Amino acid sequence: MGSVAVIGEPALVAGYALAGARVLAATGPDEVQAAWDSLAADIDVVVLTATAAKLINDRSGSAATPLSVVMPA
Repeated sequence: MGSVAVIGEPALVAGYALAGARVLAATGPDEVQAAWDSLAADIDVVVLTATAAKLINDRSGSAATPLSVVMPA
């Protein structure tokens, strides 16, 4: 069974660790991209903050693999 990861600003993602998600706190473009690139193979779903989603899409053109969802702003 796969896992869930959460990428974004520390204050917005910290609570997801309590639910068992792998939290990757990242604020700038380089940190967000590094967090995305470091995702383990067993991650099935990535929850992104709105800012992180914009940074991923701006740099890679798509945030479709693995399945990603964006937190409401």
